Amino acid sequence: MAQDEEHNRDNNNEREPLLQSQPTDGGEGGDSRNLLDFHDGDGENPRQWSRTRKMINVLVIAIMSILSPLASSMFTPGIDQIAKDLDTTTTTVVGCTTGFVVMLGLGPLFLAPLSETFGRRRLYMVCFTMFTLLQIPSALAPNIGTLIAMRTISGFFGSVGIANGGGTISDMFEPKQRAGIFGWYLLGPLLGPTLGPLFGGIIVQRIGWRWIFWVLTIVCAANTLAGFLFLRETYAPVLLAWRKQRKEQEEGSPNKYSYEGQDTRPVSQKVTTSLTRPLRILVQPIVLTMSMYQALLFGTTYSIYTNMQPIYEGEYGFNTEQVGLLYLGPGLGFLFAVWFLVPRIDTVYNRLAEKNDGKAKPEYRLPLANIGAVSIPIALFWFAWTVEAHAHWMASISATFFYGIGQVMILNCTQNYYIDSFEKYAASAIAAGAVFRSVLGGVVPLFAPALFESLGYGWGISVFGFMSLAIAPAPLVFFYYGQRIRERFAIDL
Repeated sequence: MAQDEEHNRDNNNEREPLLQSQPTDGGEGGDSRNLLDFHDGDGENPRQWSRTRKMINVLVIAIMSILSPLASSMFTPGIDQIAKDLDTTTTTVVGCTTGFVVMLGLGPLFLAPLSETFGRRRLYMVCFTMFTLLQIPSALAPNIGTLIAMRTISGFFGSVGIANGGGTISDMFEPKQRAGIFGWYLLGPLLGPTLGPLFGGIIVQRIGWRWIFWVLTIVCAANTLAGFLFLRETYAPVLLAWRKQRKEQEEGSPNKYSYEGQDTRPVSQKVTTSLTRPLRILVQPIVLTMSMYQALLFGTTYSIYTNMQPIYEGEYGFNTEQVGLLYLGPGLGFLFAVWFLVPRIDTVYNRLAEKNDGKAKPEYRLPLANIGAVSIPIALFWFAWTVEAHAHWMASISATFFYGIGQVMILNCTQNYYIDSFEKYAASAIAAGAVFRSVLGGVVPLFAPALFESLGYGWGISVFGFMSLAIAPAPLVFFYYGQRIRERFAIDL
């Protein structure tokens, strides 16, 4: 226990150059009020919950984080059918993905910091209820304008799982055990877009595109109900605020207690500070660079996913269901990485901390990101030129397996780095990284067809390969020089 406390103090000291919290009124500077905090064996402390209770929370938010990205791509096998039914062009229908994915990135800018003011659970339940209800007008959409509008709005509310999941996991798990759990949760934003076309292809081919949204309504409603029944609040300042209120009501002594991190400013001022926090985090050079890395990956992924149908129907003669099955290539890469490689992030982190006299650094999360930095450009060039050469379909799909591995490793290492660096404001840090990721993931696919038409699939996809090659040294550079950069660009939050 003493070693763990010393380890945590060292971690906090290491994070101070990157995150400088504003002073609060609670329990400091001569405040005579009784200071509330969690104690050993405290059942209200999320980090001391049973593993079962923690994993129930993780399961509910993990399903949320799967369903919204799944909804982003589930209708892609029906693009031609939707265009014909709503009397529009396929390019216009792709706008349904653009609006949705862009809002998946912009939503966390608002929802993540608000969860650090009002609590995680309240945001989860309000937003996912709205996300569920918005699937109904999408299913009934009489024209493409309505469908794009409903999809765009639902993308905002559906982003809540992506916005706050990392913060919730940070609330419940110590750094030394966090990466493995976070890896399974993070399968959602990765596996969702991969499974979407698989299920969507079956639905579109058999019962029509509108049933995509009816199925989403049913599944999302079931998970929303599970959230109301089982999801619990995890954000420590909110839990301590509730304890303070309860004790003062029981004792009839208002303003008798305070707690660490208590913010007594007016709500409007707190909200303003919260909403600007992700953007202030984003300008930190490491966060900005690694966010651009994630953005490149998502822009590449959605560009390839939205063109899988023309590639494999036009070049290989596959039908809609068969194209959907091809998404298992990257999906299996995701599962392989999460099962075998992601748990090693904690292993490397703990071993490097031991070699540094027990003092951990956020940079210790980055070494395994180099697996992704190497495998992603190789996989992209491999995919590009096997498609261009009309090689057997297994040759190109095999490349997507290694692309999936690389994507998981970059995303997991980067987001664990954010969490360790901004522990109290982990949700805001992840939201900052999600901005570029989702905006480019939504916008780039609009231009990808023209790129592939003018350059061909070989050189067109290789453009993404060259960009991934150019940014590949980033994890290695930040592993060696990240501490100096963090100290020079400290952020006052």
